[in-house]
Amino acid sequence: ENMRKSGQAKAAKKAGRIAAEGVIFARTEGNVAVMIELNSETDFVAKDASFMAMGQKIADIAATQKIADIDALKAADFGNGESVELTITNLIAKIGENMNLRRVMLVEGDNLGTYVHGSRIGVITKLTGGTADLAKDLAMHVAANSPQFVKPEDVSAEVVAKEREIQIDIAINSGKPKEIAEKMVEGRMKKFTGEVSLTGQPFVKDPSITVAELLKKEGADVVSFTRF
Repeated sequence: ENMRKSGQAKAAKKAGRIAAEGVIFARTEGNVAVMIELNSETDFVAKDASFMAMGQKIADIAATQKIADIDALKAADFGNGESVELTITNLIAKIGENMNLRRVMLVEGDNLGTYVHGSRIGVITKLTGGTADLAKDLAMHVAANSPQFVKPEDVSAEVVAKEREIQIDIAINSGKPKEIAEKMVEGRMKKFTGEVSLTGQPFVKDPSITVAELLKKEGADVVSFTRF
């Protein structure tokens, strides 16, 4: 008991240090997909076998128990008679580095794809129609190309207005009269909304087609995506 208390005291001392190395873990369980981010102070610990095993187990717990709230996940039983939070605390004491369970995302749906790139980037895609392979391919695409929206029409008016202002300034600064600059920018804005949306981008595995064209061919639609 005293050893455990001293371990927690050690962990408490380290809690003030910044755990900035985020590692992503994902798990799909039936119609549930989960991603968690577990942080450590250094890349060395982020590759430690105990750290990696613990992170994957936490993602498994979130998926199998459908836990979408970070505090509820920290309070969940790790399976060793201790909470997830206490298990993390004990590993902090053992390894000597601060760690932090930063966030959790849970998505439910009939066709879900997950993709984790180098433990640093994680994506969940939710589709209607299509195959599991398509959902995974699109998760890989989101990881690689970082779209901000699903479709061009989803791009917010605020983002469009800000970009339009920037493009008009660029055109005017290049010597174009304001009226001509505004006409030129309309064409550029269509290109811009395509570039920042998933369906408007060239598909990462076949850039000769857009994601929208791929979805039409596969009889599928993207409901949402989440990128950590």
